[in-house]
Amino acid sequence: MRTRNLASTAAAGAVVALATMAATAQNAEMKMEAPTKAVAVLIPTKTGGSIAGTITFRKGEKGTRVLAELTGVPAGKHGFHIHEFGDASSPDGKAAGGHFDPKGTKKHGDPSKADVRHLGDLGNIEADDSGKATYDKEYPDLPLDMILGHGVVVHEKADDFGQPVGNAGGRLAVGVIGVAKGN
Repeated sequence: MRTRNLASTAAAGAVVALATMAATAQNAEMKMEAPTKAVAVLIPTKTGGSIAGTITFRKGEKGTRVLAELTGVPAGKHGFHIHEFGDASSPDGKAAGGHFDPKGTKKHGDPSKADVRHLGDLGNIEADDSGKATYDKEYPDLPLDMILGHGVVVHEKADDFGQPVGNAGGRLAVGVIGVAKGN
């Protein structure tokens, strides 16, 4: 009986060893490259009406390019930020937490100025009378790999760049930034 258990254990060990070698060989063939593109698909909050669209983040030569194409957005300017959590589960969008601030600056600011600011401060996105909003800016200080898994939020009012978070009001839509295929 003891010989049979020993033989079974040895056979199981051999199977595990072969499986590990096969997995190692397969992983050697698979090359893990740093992401060059990410995307967030917006979902409206309970006050967001019919907002829809995508925000694309592309690794560029000078930083991360942020491109957005949205529909159903109320006319005017709206605060536009990367938030600390990639959690769109709450009806009011607050599960996304505060502005993404990995450097701990605790200072909200205008991304077009050289001042210190939360890394997630993207300024405003503006919608026309038909509800269409587009955005296209490049940020040299925004590493693509650092924002993966975080949230992106469109707020109800314009960001006035005041302290502590720009007085942009509630959250109209939230998305989660995830790795996307291609560049």
